[in-house]
Amino acid sequence: MTNDAEELVRPRPDSGDADIYDENGNVRGDFLALVGAAIADRDTIFLRQHVARLHESEIGDLLESLQPDQRLALVRLLGDEFDMTALTEVDETIRREIVDQMPNEQIAAAIGELDSDDAVYILEDLDTEDREEILAQLPFTERVRLRRALDYPESSAGRRMQTEFVAVPPFWTVGQTIDYMRDEEDLPYSFSQIFVIDPTFKLLGAVDLDKILRTKRQTKIESIMRETNHPIPAEMDQEEAAQLFEQYDLLSAAVVDENDRLVGVLTIDDVVDVIHEEADEDIKRLGGVGDEELSDNVFSTVRSRFLWLVINLGTALLSASVIGLFDESIEKMIALAVLMPIVASMGGNAGTQTMTVTVRALATGDIDIYNAGRIIRREAGVGVANGALFSVIMGAIAATWFHDYQLGFVIGAAMIINLFAAALAGILLPLLLHKVGADPAIASSVFVTTVTDCTGFFAFLGIATWWFGI
Repeated sequence: MTNDAEELVRPRPDSGDADIYDENGNVRGDFLALVGAAIADRDTIFLRQHVARLHESEIGDLLESLQPDQRLALVRLLGDEFDMTALTEVDETIRREIVDQMPNEQIAAAIGELDSDDAVYILEDLDTEDREEILAQLPFTERVRLRRALDYPESSAGRRMQTEFVAVPPFWTVGQTIDYMRDEEDLPYSFSQIFVIDPTFKLLGAVDLDKILRTKRQTKIESIMRETNHPIPAEMDQEEAAQLFEQYDLLSAAVVDENDRLVGVLTIDDVVDVIHEEADEDIKRLGGVGDEELSDNVFSTVRSRFLWLVINLGTALLSASVIGLFDESIEKMIALAVLMPIVASMGGNAGTQTMTVTVRALATGDIDIYNAGRIIRREAGVGVANGALFSVIMGAIAATWFHDYQLGFVIGAAMIINLFAAALAGILLPLLLHKVGADPAIASSVFVTTVTDCTGFFAFLGIATWWFGI
């Protein structure tokens, strides 16, 4: 097996180990087979040589590709050489599945080696009893830091921050600061700026490392420090914090408590994770999926989707009741039954387009009270223009199909009305839901579809009933 593995792997500059991905970015099947065989044979030499050395993100991808029993066996076989940071790279279901099977003593030992933000990410998923038992085994200072971070609301900047940072008083010189960084062992693994604080830990400013390196040793820190770029309140939602990073091109930012005391630092790698999570969450909520993961079992997935399917059923019954109002017209003119789904479908697609743009704009803060009116007018104009264009196209198709130009006129008029209504619903409903504090990503889709279906059916069948006198 070892010879096969040596033929399989080849050096790569970034990990120094194996290229485990295929051309599509998936974990290679032959590498998975070798790892699976090593797990079955309890070949710890192979696993430590070719798995333990992988980057944490690569181990995370490998864990997600393995079968559940293989994941747990891999972690056990690697023992102390398993990089717990890899658990921050997998979805919540897999992370809980693995952590629940690990002894608290092993978790505590591994947690002590992690950055505080990664440690909090793992600890927050544990039961309170297990979490307290693990924290009790950590050194006092580290335990206090982690508990403080865990006390902040979920999805807040305080939960995402690192509590390890470098802070110095303003009266220190550059030379003292450099000597401190050289001599002090308990410093962050990597950092790009040094914070300046007063005796009460109140944040005064910051100095970039490049500024330190370019300044003479006898220079006082207070003379070269700058005001901290947009300190982030620990209670701020992580999505808002990510928007600040995007707006001001930040690499890191100080996190402060309600008294402006420095409590941590938020770094760009954490913000990238936040952006990915929030985008993933919004996409899922637009489809009414909730917070399910690919690794969830059938029961969890059904439970996640059932509620919104029930709501969809209710809105479908509402649309059906609108059709029921015109059952006699449909019986007398079969062409109406053939054409009415087209009107509703076009309206639904147009509404979804507008809704998607609006929900994304709300998520990124690009739409507000100052430009909302202009955007609403634009979308209404787009709805009318598209309605006019497709009324001509669909009117011509219907007239040719059923040899009745009047039917083409009827469906054309209904198309204009429904696409206009779809545009307004697609922007006004998300704005209204956002205004009342509801999540427009998870609630808009159902309501917009209901509006377009009901409006489309009512407009088409109502105009036809009136026009043909049926």
